[in-house]
Amino acid sequence: MKKTAKASKQPHLWQLPSFMNEKGNVVRVCVFTAAFAMLFLNLYQPFNSGTWAGRFGLEDGDSFLYFIYSSLVILAGLSVIGISRTWLYFYAKKHTVSYLGYLALIIFEIVLMALIYSSFTVFVLERFNKIDIFIRLIRAWVEAVQNTALVLLIPYIITWMYFSLKEKNLQLDILSAKHKQRSKMMPRNEMVCFYDEKGDLRLSIDKNSLYYIESADNYVKIYYKLKGKLEHFMLRNSMKSIDEHIGDRLMMRCHRSYMVNLDKVKVLRKSEDGLILDLDHEQIPNIPVSKTYSARVMDRFTTPEDIDTDAANDENA
Repeated sequence: MKKTAKASKQPHLWQLPSFMNEKGNVVRVCVFTAAFAMLFLNLYQPFNSGTWAGRFGLEDGDSFLYFIYSSLVILAGLSVIGISRTWLYFYAKKHTVSYLGYLALIIFEIVLMALIYSSFTVFVLERFNKIDIFIRLIRAWVEAVQNTALVLLIPYIITWMYFSLKEKNLQLDILSAKHKQRSKMMPRNEMVCFYDEKGDLRLSIDKNSLYYIESADNYVKIYYKLKGKLEHFMLRNSMKSIDEHIGDRLMMRCHRSYMVNLDKVKVLRKSEDGLILDLDHEQIPNIPVSKTYSARVMDRFTTPEDIDTDAANDENA
C-alpha cells in the first residue's frame, strides 16, 4: 500500500527534478565544474591571476607551476560546492527542494566562493593599506562575484541541459518498452485467408468480422460484416477443403453445410431437432448443428479452460 501511494504522488511543477540530486549526477556536477573552473582560470585569468606569477616567486614562462598553484586555489574555492552539494543530497532525502531553494543555494555558493577568492587576492597577493582594506575588499568581492558566477553558472546550465536530455531519453525508452510490451500482450487482429480450388488467394477477412460459411454446390458463401452491413462472398471451393485449411482454430464445422465463428455465437440452445446456434447479427438465421458435429461443438463450449477460468474468477471475487 505504501508503495502504491508513493507511486501515485505527482511532483509539483516547482519541485526540483529528482535527477538533479541523484548521487551520480551530483558527482558529475562537481567534477565538471572543477574542470571547467580550472580551464577558465588558466585561459581567462580572472581575479587578477595574471599577476600571481610574481607573487608566487615564479618566472613568467613557468606556466606549469602556475597551473599547479592556480588549480590549488580554485579547488580550495570549489570545496564550497562539494560541501553544499553533499548537504543538498542528504537534505533532499527527507525534504522537498524547490526551484527557489535550489537557486538560493547557487547564490550562496557564488557569494561564499567570491568571498574566498577576494580575500585571497587582497590579503595574500596584494599589498594593502589598513585604511582602505575594507573598500579594496568590497571591490575585489564584487569583481569576484561576476567571475565566480561565470565559473559556476556555465557548467551548471550545461549539466542541467545534459541531465534533462538524458532523463527525457530515458523516459522515452521506458514508454517505448511499455508500448512494445502492451503490443505483445494485446491480441492482434487475425486474418482468415480463403483460397479457391486452384490455390489462389481470393479473400482475407478479419476474424472479428467473419460470421459463418455456407455450402452452395461447388461454391461456398462466406458471410462477414462490412461497415455495419452483412455481406457475402462466393468462393469456388468445397466446404471440406475450407475445413481442412482453416481447422478448428479459426472456424468450426457444425453441419455438413455450415461452418461458424464460435466467437460470434451468443446462444447455444437445444431444440427437438437438435442444437441450434444463434449468432450475433439479426440478419443471420439460426444455424443448425447436426448430430455428427454436436459433440465437437459442445466440447468447445465446455472446455476445462473455461471451467478453470470461471473458478479463478470466483476465487478472486
